[in-house]
Amino acid sequence: MLSEQDILAVKTAVRTAEARTRGELYCVIAEESSDYRETPFLWAGLTALAAPAILLLAGVEVSVPDAFAPWTAAQAGAAVELAVRGALTTTLALQAALFIVVAVIGALGPVRRFMTPRSVKLERARRHAQELFLARNLHQTRERTGVLIFVSLAEHAAELIADEGIAAVVAQSRWDGAMAALIAEAKAGRTGAGLVAAVSQVGDILAEHFPANAQDNPNELPDGVIQIPRL
Repeated sequence: MLSEQDILAVKTAVRTAEARTRGELYCVIAEESSDYRETPFLWAGLTALAAPAILLLAGVEVSVPDAFAPWTAAQAGAAVELAVRGALTTTLALQAALFIVVAVIGALGPVRRFMTPRSVKLERARRHAQELFLARNLHQTRERTGVLIFVSLAEHAAELIADEGIAAVVAQSRWDGAMAALIAEAKAGRTGAGLVAAVSQVGDILAEHFPANAQDNPNELPDGVIQIPRL
């Protein structure tokens, strides 16, 4: 998360940017966008389903009575049933063991995140940003000029959401430079500096399309940066 110095720098950058525009900037940094509790169980289930294949690869076979041996029908039937029952018991035991082992190991935070596909983590970060945009009332500014700059550390993801007043006149691609600067700094471990750079560039774009009105430019959203700890 951010140091006190970083928080002050972001707050100063937001105030400086908003002094030049009617847009409203809101910065959020989250340690994690989801706990991914379902991931270990999904992998555990898939691993358990592989138990029969594992047994086959290990050379485990189900033997049946020799057709030419002097078996009665009842004896042959009982032998087959015993062999099949043993094979099923072994398979179920292996499936249960695999499920438990994978689920327990996957419950560890770093392992759980590693096991989660990148696409899922990006989707969760995007959804978290969208939820925050609505929950923090960024869609209720007077001119619909709220902008959320969101960073999710565990997912190594960043999102920018602009309200409809801005989206109507500013193409989404215009934010690419600001997001690239944010991501580059965050990768280097300087998330605070990345937010400052992104806020500055976003402020330039907003000042171009929504310049400040010296007589009427209220501050509708809190300045600075909101930090959300791990779920």
